[in-house]
Formats: sequence, structure tokens, C-alpha cells
Amino acid sequence: MNRIPFNQRSIGLNFLADRTAIVRIWAPYAKSVELALQGKKILSLKKEEYGYWSIQNKEITPGDKYFFVLDRKKKYPDPASLSQPEGVHGPSEAVDLNDYSWDDYNWKGISPEELIIYELHVGTYTPEGTFKGIIKKLDYLKQLGISAIEIMPVAQFPGSRNWGYDGVYPFAVQDSYGGIADLK
Repeated sequence: MNRIPFNQRSIGLNFLADRTAIVRIWAPYAKSVELALQGKKILSLKKEEYGYWSIQNKEITPGDKYFFVLDRKKKYPDPASLSQPEGVHGPSEAVDLNDYSWDDYNWKGISPEELIIYELHVGTYTPEGTFKGIIKKLDYLKQLGISAIEIMPVAQFPGSRNWGYDGVYPFAVQDSYGGIADLK
């Protein structure tokens, strides 16, 4: 069976099964790269080939918020962040994908003949404008004959409502739609 190897992302902040965090960022012109953990400490990353910087550390835990600090001057969110709970300019959040119990491995999909797609904008489809709001309406869509939904936009963008054309963090779910916290 083909399973997506979530634990093999090579950039951003990722956790191994033993909760060791592996952090890797591409900053080819930086002279130093640090990871500033909010309320904790600052960790120095080691320079690698081709402009990458990395660290392996057990002090970083799921839920920690962090910034990258380049050349000890300016702090930046993680460009490969999986969660931006305070928006695009706020800190990134450490997410352990091993914590989620994936249960869709046996899903076979829908045949093309049965596929009726409904394009759905998360922020405008329900009064709540959230993923939880959509879940409440799934039975209604099914009654209409809809067999699949295309959710847009999903990736993090500036502000709370948007069409997603100026997405910033392609791996992070938009925080105003509920983000990672609501998917647990």
C-alpha cells in the first residue's frame, strides 16, 4: 500500500517517532541561523552544504511556537511551517504529524462516473467560515448529490478572509478557518 511518508519532509520543523525534532531551513546568504523558541531558549543551527542550516534537538516539543533569527537581527516565521496560529507574521508552531492517527488508508476513492465536485470556499460557505462549519453541512451536500468537494483556499494567507491567491505558507492551514487546533 502506498502511504505518504509524512516523517520524511526535508525542510521545516519535523519530528521523528522518538520526538526528536529535526529543523532544516535554506538561508544561503545568512552568516548565522538560530531558532528562537518562545518562552524557552534560542538554539543555533549548523551550516550545511548548499545554503542549508539544521539542528536535531529533543528540547523542541509539539505546540512550541518559534521564529528563525537570521544573523542575530531579524526574526522570521518558518517558510515551511505546518501551522501559523497567529497569522502569517506571527510565530510558527511545532506540529508532530506522528500524533495524528491516519485512518484513511483503505479509502478507494470515487469512480470518475460518480464524481460530482462542488468547489467550496471555506471562509464564505457557512456563517462560521471554518472547517467545523463545513463539517455540519456535509450531509446537506451529500443530499444534493455532491460526491466530492474542492476546498479553497486552504494554505495560510494574510488576513482572515481571502481568495488565497497571495498564499504565503503552502504547508500551513489557514488559521482563521480553524487551523491545526480544530483538526485534532
